Amino acid sequence: MAPGEVAAILFGVFAVLVILRVPVAFALGLAVVPVFFIEERLTPVLLLREMFKSYNAFVLLAVPFFLLAANLMNAAGITDRLIRLARAMVGHLPGGLGHVNVVVSMLFAGISGSSTADAAGIGSLLIPQMKKQGYDAPFAVAITACSSVMGVIIPPSILMVVWGGLMSVSIGGLFLAGVVPGVLIAGSQMLTVYIYARRRGYPVYARSTLIELMVAAASASLALMTPLIIVGGIVGGFFTPTEASVVAVVYSLILGTVIYRSVALPALPGILYDSARFAAISLFCIGTASAFGWCLAFFKIPAALVGQIEAMGLGLIGTGIMCALAFLIIGMFIDAIPAIIILGTVLFPVTQHVGMHPIHFAIIGVISLAFGLVTPPYGLCLLIAAAIGRIRVIDALRDVAIILLPMIFVLGIVIALPDAILSLPRWVMPRFIN
Repeated sequence: MAPGEVAAILFGVFAVLVILRVPVAFALGLAVVPVFFIEERLTPVLLLREMFKSYNAFVLLAVPFFLLAANLMNAAGITDRLIRLARAMVGHLPGGLGHVNVVVSMLFAGISGSSTADAAGIGSLLIPQMKKQGYDAPFAVAITACSSVMGVIIPPSILMVVWGGLMSVSIGGLFLAGVVPGVLIAGSQMLTVYIYARRRGYPVYARSTLIELMVAAASASLALMTPLIIVGGIVGGFFTPTEASVVAVVYSLILGTVIYRSVALPALPGILYDSARFAAISLFCIGTASAFGWCLAFFKIPAALVGQIEAMGLGLIGTGIMCALAFLIIGMFIDAIPAIIILGTVLFPVTQHVGMHPIHFAIIGVISLAFGLVTPPYGLCLLIAAAIGRIRVIDALRDVAIILLPMIFVLGIVIALPDAILSLPRWVMPRFIN
């Protein structure tokens, strides 16, 4: 079969299954079965073989451990301490609690590596507070959902761990490259909150004193050490990403059970169960998506795509825009991890052909897929925030669109200025980042 015919079968069957509301992880596996039966050289047993082969990656152990660390931090009440620090830092700005929402999401992103943990942990505390203080419920839900996407952009990031492991890209370099875009996205959201607050007259907190700021910083200091330990350990070569995830779990466990004493031992089985459940979903997606990606590669679909795009004559920026649009669209329908395996591996040769740096391509992909967490019909972070705010998703879409506009502008900056994104990893890791 020609690459076009195989691509039509794979994506056609997958689209039909998704429309029929078959879970994405199962839809990816089922989509390759017809091809395995039609092509004489293949057998359905290959589906299982490729799935099991994908799990034979040491770096994937980081996924469940980072999820466990995030759940332990949530259970330990770290979010409360971060909120107090954020309130002392930016609560005096117009729309104080909205700014607190953004800043605490940025701080929590450096601890959890998970946007859904961010949306659930921060949303459950701040959305009711924002509604009580007179903020419109759709805006409270929208800013919580949009700020939570920083969870997979600011290091440590589960998506970056998966991306680096699958495509042999420096995970330390990816972590460092996510810092500047994460800060820019936070700044764009705070600017939007400021405009909303001026137009709608949202309340302002009294300015905190220097002593109050120092007390809040001291209270959250041990939690804020987490990203320094993880990212610093990886960049400094003290441990691998997988070992870093284990260190994060041990550190979170000590904070919650020994230092803060906010996690009771009887609660640990429930935390372990929830972490294992979410990790199993993500890892099963990796297995079926890997089989799907192997099928694409076997029939040389990426090579055919490179030929088609080469004929279009797109340059570096044009290819970056095309990749961002592709990730934005696929991120609206499926989870980020299978999207990385399917679309990332297909587009990677395309970006290499135009001379795009692998880390630059990865950051474009991660940011674009992060935006898919707040865009329907998938929009998992938006669904979580809307459920907490007790409103319909459709009621928050207008505010989500307004908040997303400057965030997309930041994505444009990332595409157009690769040297700005790569400056930090090149400065800190000059031996490993060209």
